[in-house]
Amino acid sequence: MKMNNTVLVGLTLGLALILVNFTTFSYAQLQFGFYKGKCKDKTVDVEAIVTGIIKERIKTDSSIVAALLRMQFHDCFVKGCDASLLLDGSASEKTAPPNLSVRGYELINDIKVALENQCGFRTVSCADIIVMATRDAVSESTGNIKFRYEVPTGRMDGKVSLATNVDLPSPRITVKDSIIAFGKKKLSSTEMVLLLGGGHTVGITHCSLFKYRLYSYNATHKQDPTMDKAEAEELKTKCHVSSDTDNVPIDLDQTPGNSLLVDNGFYKQIQAGRGILEIDQALALDKATMAAVNWFSANAIDFLVEFGKAMVKLGNVDVLTGNGPDREIREKCGAINSSAPASSGPLNLLP
Repeated sequence: MKMNNTVLVGLTLGLALILVNFTTFSYAQLQFGFYKGKCKDKTVDVEAIVTGIIKERIKTDSSIVAALLRMQFHDCFVKGCDASLLLDGSASEKTAPPNLSVRGYELINDIKVALENQCGFRTVSCADIIVMATRDAVSESTGNIKFRYEVPTGRMDGKVSLATNVDLPSPRITVKDSIIAFGKKKLSSTEMVLLLGGGHTVGITHCSLFKYRLYSYNATHKQDPTMDKAEAEELKTKCHVSSDTDNVPIDLDQTPGNSLLVDNGFYKQIQAGRGILEIDQALALDKATMAAVNWFSANAIDFLVEFGKAMVKLGNVDVLTGNGPDREIREKCGAINSSAPASSGPLNLLP
């Protein structure tokens, strides 16, 4: 399963230094370096501002990478990458059950405020901020393999956010149905393996989403027979059969000391029967995805390179660009703009 990579690779002091170069690819109307020269001060570097804020945040909260990966996935998988997840409201996407535990909103707002102050009124979209911030968080969380993928920008923010639109894949979804769900977003089965693996190698879950695998799997097996027995016993000490509480975080990557690193450890874990969610474990067992799991488990650099490509493709799902009544650049990420332009300047629609 040899991968065809467009990538620049250098070795420095024993560390792999990887820069993924996508500049020869076309992503709808998105552009690499879209914001260069678009701020009121032409010298302002939008992406450097985002990177700086993310670097500071990770110093005190290294779990934010998992939060941002989840945020981008939950935003892009529902009606496209339009920051609709960020909108407040009594029936907005935020209120849908799968999104109640999404976090990182305040970080995106902090970045938005910094860009409004330094770059100008309604210049950088909230949708682009999510994608850039996630890229930078991943870049800061890859351990000894220093890695960064570049993202095209130029997204507009959407104006519609409804909880009824949220239809995210369940942790109990089959591999076949998951492939179908990702296929509707023009993402391949291998890209599905990459996105689930990359997100879950730093993610957490809670007992309610997998406890049935320990105690009531099906009519013939109380415990899921695909789960490593030693891990099952360990998990039972955290997820008691009679407990109604669900406040114990469980790392989806059980590799000791590895739960905050974006790497290929997740694939090694599911190969050993240590997948926590049913869909995760199924990836290593299903013929449609087994080869990809085996390849990425054995090839750490290929995993990062291909994961970067998959994240760029995820960020291109049904994006809004240019002018239109259904899109804008929000002044504040949690609310659509008022019908009249704000007093500090005209509405700055991207070309």
